[in-house]
Order: sequence, then C-alpha cells, then structure tokens
Amino acid sequence: MAEWHSIQLKVLYEVLGWVAFVAWSISFYPQVIMNFRRKSVVGLNFDFVILNLTKHSSYMIYNVVLYFSSSVQAQYRHKFGSNQMIPVAANDVAFSTHAVLLTAFTLFQIFIYERRTQRFSKVTIAIVCVVWLSAAVCVFVAIHRHSWLWLISVFNTIQVTMTVTKYVPQVYMNFRLKSTDGFSIGNILLDLLGGVTNYGQMAMQSIDQKSWVNFYGNIGKTLLSLVSIFFDIIFIIQHYVLYPAKKKQNLPIQSSSEVPPQFGCKIEDCKE
Repeated sequence: MAEWHSIQLKVLYEVLGWVAFVAWSISFYPQVIMNFRRKSVVGLNFDFVILNLTKHSSYMIYNVVLYFSSSVQAQYRHKFGSNQMIPVAANDVAFSTHAVLLTAFTLFQIFIYERRTQRFSKVTIAIVCVVWLSAAVCVFVAIHRHSWLWLISVFNTIQVTMTVTKYVPQVYMNFRLKSTDGFSIGNILLDLLGGVTNYGQMAMQSIDQKSWVNFYGNIGKTLLSLVSIFFDIIFIIQHYVLYPAKKKQNLPIQSSSEVPPQFGCKIEDCKE
C-alpha cells in the first residue's frame, strides 16, 4: 500500500480536494435557483442537462466502485503497480453523487416550469440511448471475464465523452441568441474554481509520489478538469465580453429556420 511522504502535501491534497467538492457542488445551485425564481427554464439548453446527467451518472459509477471495491483496487494496482495510490478520493465520491441528484432535480424543473417550445433534440436522445445500451453490453462482457477495472474504465470514458459533448449545445445556443440570458454564470465561475483545485489536488499527489501515474491512471479525472476549464473560459468570454449588453434586453425575433433542430428550440422561443 502506498503512503504519503509529506504531511504538508497530504494536507494540501485534502484541502484542495474539498475546495473542489464545495465549488463544484455549489455550482449546481445558481441554475436551480434561477429556474425557481423565474419559474422558467427558457434559455437553459435541455440537451446540456440530459447529457450532463449521463456524464455525472457514469462518473459516479466509476468513483464509487473504484473507491469502495477492494477487487477493483487490486486490479488497478496489478496494472499500475502495487505502490500506487488509488486515484479516487472521498471528495470525488461525494461530488459525483451530489451532482447526479442536483442534475436530476434540474431535469425535473424542465418538466414543471415554463419552457415554451424548447425541447430535447432527437439527436441527443439517440446519443444517450446508444451510450447506455453500450454500457449494458459492456457489463455483460465484464461479468463473463471478471474485468471490473476495464468496466469502470468504460464508464470513465463515457463521462469524458459526455463532458466534451454536453457543453456544445449551450455554447451554440448562446452564440445563436447572442445572449447568455437564462444560463447562470455563477454555475460557470464555481465550475472553473472546482476544475482548477481538482487539478491541483492531483498534482499534490503526483509530486508526493514522484509519479505521474495519478494522471494517466485516472485519465477521466484529468480530462474532466481540463475540458471543464476550457469550456468555462468560453462561457465567461460569451457572458462578459461578447454579449454583455444584450443580457438584459429582449432579443429580436429571428427566423426559426436559422437554428438546426438538433439544438432543441427555435430562436424566437428561446428569447426571454
């Protein structure tokens, strides 16, 4: 079993991990509160939410299994070395579980609040169905071969893919509307803080162990931080630089044909 060489780095590792947990966990609430106050989800892209739920569900499965299963941990150490630490911390388990609950609640808000004619796109629904059907097939394969580490790696790959995919509809909607109205920037600022501190936590473990296995042994967590930071910067630029003056204004009615149907709503139906 691997042990920490530096108490200071271990303390910093824990502090950064829980700062990431708090920032990422709180990041879900500005959007939930905004929806509640407006009694509307107009401006929030529905595809973003359902892809996000798929992403966090996959990430929760990966974290919970690797953190609690001794057999999976044994397979991990067999692959990467018996002296390597498990790259999942308690804050990872807490965050991913909380994220699934809050994203599911946001999805519930979509069905009870005003949404005009915004809708889930058929493309996104098809993607989600294919993802979970593929995951089910992988479960049967893993049961036959007892390849548990491979199986949770599949879920880790799913969460990375969904992390990249989920932001695109919202980025595109903001671009087409030339507005970020209805999409909480507080969510993004806290998400950025969580991504930076999460990456810092991994760095502390790697420095202490003098090994980069922590990064490529849990490539999903590494890419989660990097991809989140990349898209958070895009959202911040959209909100504060590209479309700040139009945030509180009524948007002009445009032709609905200008928005491809796969992004879930017509332009005139997405305006505030």
